Amino acid sequence: MPQRLQKILSAHGVASRRKSEELIASGRVKVNGSVASIGQSADADKDIIEVDGKRLKPQAKLYFALYKPKGYVSTVADKFALRKVTDLVREKVYPVGRLDADAEGLLIMTNDGDFANRVMHPRYGVEKVYVVKLERPVSRADLESLGKGIVIDGVRTFARGKFLSADRLHVEIVVQEGRHKIVKRIFRELGSYVRHLVRTRIGPVTLSGLRPGRYRPLGVAEIGFFNGRVSQRLQKGDQGFVQE
Repeated sequence: MPQRLQKILSAHGVASRRKSEELIASGRVKVNGSVASIGQSADADKDIIEVDGKRLKPQAKLYFALYKPKGYVSTVADKFALRKVTDLVREKVYPVGRLDADAEGLLIMTNDGDFANRVMHPRYGVEKVYVVKLERPVSRADLESLGKGIVIDGVRTFARGKFLSADRLHVEIVVQEGRHKIVKRIFRELGSYVRHLVRTRIGPVTLSGLRPGRYRPLGVAEIGFFNGRVSQRLQKGDQGFVQE
């Protein structure tokens, strides 16, 4: 997956991004035998990248399942956050998608950009499962409407859900997209608010065996599921499961 050269050099531990820009500007970096320029992109898995005549070693691909605790942010761009999910994993990996600071649950962490895209891009239709506690109950008809699709910001969004409690305040919901705060926005459209949210599953990956703040490597079958992913988008009229 093409990335800016300074980002690649930084990820490989050559230097900080700023220092990497200086290396590029001074002509010390080559891509496929040609001197690189500022702003140039490359693919670390396919291109030959050299610094002072020494080729960068291929970076080992890493894949983890993390149980994000409440209070941690999952955006690495927040320079002022005191607690980031990247601080919980010893390896240099990044979160696939986001969970709000007040939410908890499953995050996949990796340094493989192509893999991350297959997990998150809507065209692959990967299921993401959440358990939510609502401020006020929703009806059976509300959940059935998710299978027919509801419009959020001009885009029809499909989901399916089931009640987990008799008071209809605890709901499991399945979505296949990763738009910002999509679960909270779905229930807002249904006239309620999410008080607590836990993501319990992404594709075949679950929280099984994990405690908040802990992580584990993904298994071969889990990685293979995403690498061989074929789109299975929910379609209009798929009402899914709705149980009282």
